[in-house]
Amino acid sequence: MTTKAKICGIKTSEALDAAIAGGADYVGLVFCATSPRHLEVAEARSLADRARGKAAIVVLTVDAEDGALDELSREIAPDFVQLHGSETPERAAEIKRRLGLPVIKAIPVRTAEDAAAQSAYAGIADLILFDAKPPAGATRPGGHGQTFDWTVLQDVATGTPFMLSGGLSPENVAAAIRVTHPTVVDVSSGVESAPGVKDAELIRRFLQAVKTANQSG
Repeated sequence: MTTKAKICGIKTSEALDAAIAGGADYVGLVFCATSPRHLEVAEARSLADRARGKAAIVVLTVDAEDGALDELSREIAPDFVQLHGSETPERAAEIKRRLGLPVIKAIPVRTAEDAAAQSAYAGIADLILFDAKPPAGATRPGGHGQTFDWTVLQDVATGTPFMLSGGLSPENVAAAIRVTHPTVVDVSSGVESAPGVKDAELIRRFLQAVKTANQSG
């Protein structure tokens, strides 16, 4: 299986161009006011227009209300909506019906028991995203640059394709692919020079590392 790659938290055309040039399959636009990667709708619309047809556009939301979701769907016209908050299976299904979009549901993981929570979203989420649990007191659910023990996923029976996130970088992504065999690897802080500031060279190196891992796997 060939693992695909997502560059999340893109804020500039330079970062977007680096992601597309490197062969990213997905690009993520973040809508979370407490995140250094947060975008206003107008900024995101411009980036989405630039990416359209070159990579799948993902809007990342955190417990968003219907009005905000409707605006993102209308203004951004994304390919996927990523639910990175505490959305229940019922809420995820409601959003999927409302927007008519494939859903990515994030599951915060520290233990195998945490990862097993994904089973509640079977038949609802089109992709499960296993991400590291945020540190105590965190003001946002992701993008902290922390990994988790990838081996806890080995005994998790998932019939849903899954994405792996949490502390991935050009240096460790090949090992992550080797251990977990994810459908997609998802990086944000691991290709930044500072919180929210993407580095084109790190993006290039990350995407190259994914390609190399696929070729050797």
